[in-house]
Amino acid sequence: MCMQRTIRIQLQPDIETAKVLSQTIEQYTWSFNAVCKHGWENELANGVELHKATYYDHRAMTGLPAQLVCAARVKATEALKSAKSLKKKGKTVSCPASKRCPIRYDARSYTVWFDRSELTILSLNGRVKLIFEVAEYYRQYLNWKNTSADLLQDRKGRWWLHVVMEIETPEVIATDEVVGVDLGIASPAVDSKGSKYGSDHWKDIEDRTFELRRRLQSKGTKSAKRHLKKLSGRQRRFRKDCDHVLSKRLAQSVQSGATLVFEDLTNIRGRAKMRKAQRRRLHGWSFVQLQAFVTYKAEARGVNVGFVDPRYTSQKCSQCGHIERGNRPSQVEFRCKKCGYECHADYNAAINIREDFLKLRAAVNQPIVVCPEMGT
Repeated sequence: MCMQRTIRIQLQPDIETAKVLSQTIEQYTWSFNAVCKHGWENELANGVELHKATYYDHRAMTGLPAQLVCAARVKATEALKSAKSLKKKGKTVSCPASKRCPIRYDARSYTVWFDRSELTILSLNGRVKLIFEVAEYYRQYLNWKNTSADLLQDRKGRWWLHVVMEIETPEVIATDEVVGVDLGIASPAVDSKGSKYGSDHWKDIEDRTFELRRRLQSKGTKSAKRHLKKLSGRQRRFRKDCDHVLSKRLAQSVQSGATLVFEDLTNIRGRAKMRKAQRRRLHGWSFVQLQAFVTYKAEARGVNVGFVDPRYTSQKCSQCGHIERGNRPSQVEFRCKKCGYECHADYNAAINIREDFLKLRAAVNQPIVVCPEMGT
């Protein structure tokens, strides 16, 4: 098992090199879209078949090196398989396409020297040499092994190389410590030990941002639209920062070998029934991003992450097990209709999450008893 981290390297190409890189991305994008189109029209998602059908034509038409043509085909194959999987689940999908597809490099098509801040990458004109800068935060990963990398250009015209670094996952002996964590709308996170994570200040900022967005949308002027665009990026960065802070605190709240347990919130937006104000927060909730952050931060500390079925965790009494919608008189209150137990609703849910995981683990680890009469 390996841990992976992605470091963002800002490249500093001269005008001529930037032009070559731009042309390379354009041809790579064309190849990616053409493979996707061929696979979509012929219902193909097999990499070997797609390679046979497109490789030689794309080499001749784009002028790309063989490795980049293959990389574009591999990326298109992944996109087609993803679309096919979504289609099987009943989702509405269309042919995958990209306006400017990032180029994926493997170990044979790029080389990086962190000690002298130089790298070479494959392009239409062969290998091009570039200098770069590494942010101070990423220097902790420079002694890891670099694997693949993606070249992309942002909206401001800056060039970036996202390099995937990996290292062997440290072996940690699992302990009996299991902590349930309830991710909520009123409180960002509450665990089964009674600890609350996050800040009420975050909710205040989200509410102010929503009101500002609503006023700008009602105006509809060009200036308002420009402001909305800036506001969208600011809000996305704010939420990402909040998720980083929250996930770090959660990962550091337990010792190595412990297990943090969350609800499996896949498709929660389609299942949850809430009031209008709560629906707005639910649809703006980046719980998938948060759980991804917790997973990789916990992995680095030797902490395991588990998931349980979210059904009834907020309605079930953690003391007597009685399940009833009326047990939740408000968003933050829990009051059992049967035994009268009262506590914070998120804390009650966190305890249920922990108990559900322990029951699930016990069922999985339970030895199989063979009946003598039936044999083996």
